[in-house]
Amino acid sequence: MKSEKEAENLKEFVKERYSQIAREGSSCCSCSDTCGLGVIEQAKNIGYSEEELKSLPLSTNLGLGCGNPTALAELKEGETVLDLGSGSGIDVFLASKKVGTEGLVIGVDMTEDMVNKAREIAHQFGYQNVEFRLGEIENLPVQDSSIDVIISNCVVNLSPDKLRTYQEAFRVLKPGGRVLISDLVTEGEIPEDIKKSFAAWAGCIAGAMEKQEYLNTLKKAGFKDIAAVSEKIYYEPGIDDRLLGKIISVQIKAYK
Repeated sequence: MKSEKEAENLKEFVKERYSQIAREGSSCCSCSDTCGLGVIEQAKNIGYSEEELKSLPLSTNLGLGCGNPTALAELKEGETVLDLGSGSGIDVFLASKKVGTEGLVIGVDMTEDMVNKAREIAHQFGYQNVEFRLGEIENLPVQDSSIDVIISNCVVNLSPDKLRTYQEAFRVLKPGGRVLISDLVTEGEIPEDIKKSFAAWAGCIAGAMEKQEYLNTLKKAGFKDIAAVSEKIYYEPGIDDRLLGKIISVQIKAYK
């Protein structure tokens, strides 16, 4: 874990990077391994169906993410869902269709530009069962034991304190609640110069934790029945040769 000052500097760098993405409306390879493709093809490549994408406003898709957590979260009507690092809201809006009018989906993001963008989309397209809150995933603006399901898409790796993030997730989940997280992890250590690069952190690489350590962090936070339900090797054109085969896109499910 980084020092408090390093963590704050890192957060400010990441926040500015994602504010820029929100303002410009797209990204290339912040966490996706499909640089050079259009955002629709990027999204398909990481697990979104064409039907899902057609059901959403195009402006929700910024080419971010490394999976489709809503596909494996088995969301039910009436559930309350929390999205950690919700960005422009693509997973919030998908989840809102699955939980129905009796359900609620809350997105939390630390980037004000992203929160504003998601709120504008929700207002413009008439989404009634969603909320977007400004806040950090290490200190969630959410009540204790109020959430049925937590999802997140290639965001926890950006946190300089992943144990704190998952302790917060555990706090806000109801007993028996579940998490379904899409994220990047590593097989083996990342070179130190890459770990120290803020740009590599913002690109979801430098903050990626070793896979077993990541699973152990969930366990330390109190979760049980922790399992990697799918995984694949991450590749990005131009990736540092030292990282080839070491970065893995994984989807993890666990329970409180």
